[in-house]
Amino acid sequence: MNEKLIENAKKYVNKLLMPLENHYYHSYEHSIDVMTRAVYLARKEWLSESDTEILAISALFHDTWFVIQYDKNEPFWAKIAKNYLKSILYPDEKIELIQNIILATDPAYKNPKNYYEEIIKDADMDNLGRDDFMKKNNDIKKELEIVKNIKIKDPEWKHASVELLKEYKYKTLSQKMERDKKKVENLKKMIHELEEDWIL
Repeated sequence: MNEKLIENAKKYVNKLLMPLENHYYHSYEHSIDVMTRAVYLARKEWLSESDTEILAISALFHDTWFVIQYDKNEPFWAKIAKNYLKSILYPDEKIELIQNIILATDPAYKNPKNYYEEIIKDADMDNLGRDDFMKKNNDIKKELEIVKNIKIKDPEWKHASVELLKEYKYKTLSQKMERDKKKVENLKKMIHELEEDWIL
């Protein structure tokens, strides 16, 4: 993996995402978080360094268009990545692959077609199986309320969170082994909180 190329891409993405002060979740830190996990999974799954680089770039750029448009923005993310990579003379066939990997991060995209797409989705959903799930989940809620100027009722948000935890299944063996147990724990905790709301 070309470390200098990745460092330059990180600086570029940081500048793009810097204006997102009201984005408590979809931020530069999230992009770095996803990139770090994608690189980790790529190596755990024995992908080549070239493939690992492709995943690192895809992860860095996968949320960049939140600067302009909040919803349905994956095609724009892919274009931003394409324009940047063309400017540094990155190979066209790799650019096309990166664009497709970015598009796979769309929540509506349910069936990843290859290792790249499985890894990027697992990396993007990594927090479902982590100790900081509750905090990250609250960050997303806060972000939605501020950006869309709405108020989301706690029971509705918890119901949606339960459904997400039930619906998303980790794809790669490494992710399943390291995150499935905690994801089940987070699901049980969220269901318990919902039950307490009903009692109150």
